[in-house]
Amino acid sequence: MNRFTLTVAAAASALTMASAAFAGDQYVDETGFAVSGYDVVAYFSLDQNPVGQSQPAAVPGEASITADYNGATFAFSTEANRDAFVANPAKYAPQYDGHCAYGVAQGGKVPANPYLWRIVDGKLYLNITDVVVGFWEEDIPGNLTLSESNWVSLDPTPASDRTIPKFTSTAPNS
Repeated sequence: MNRFTLTVAAAASALTMASAAFAGDQYVDETGFAVSGYDVVAYFSLDQNPVGQSQPAAVPGEASITADYNGATFAFSTEANRDAFVANPAKYAPQYDGHCAYGVAQGGKVPANPYLWRIVDGKLYLNITDVVVGFWEEDIPGNLTLSESNWVSLDPTPASDRTIPKFTSTAPNS
């Protein structure tokens, strides 16, 4: 390896470590669980409805089947789902640390409702209200571009401490 290659490799490693050190926390509501106690792996096995239609119901996790990731406890409906999550949490964890995807596109961290979800390009996105889902779905690619750009500065900021409007979690199951 030449000096330039080593310098680039060292810089990339430093940026990766710095990003991890400054990453923000997962959104956790009054349940004390990420995604309000719903199973994030289960979303990937649900039949997703087309844009403009409500999604199938989220699957409640079990309080006795959990794993910790990004400063939060996630609940799962099965041990197999927990094991899949532990093997690759970045694949299943909601984007933007469980905050509303449209809120991030607009420049802020706001809570997200686990009933208002969509998987895009293999990633789980959540939103806060039905109205917001409509705005987000008007231009998903454009909103994702904005979200990704905004997330660089939002990620290290504290997680939202707000309550999800008009929502009470029935998860996780005891």
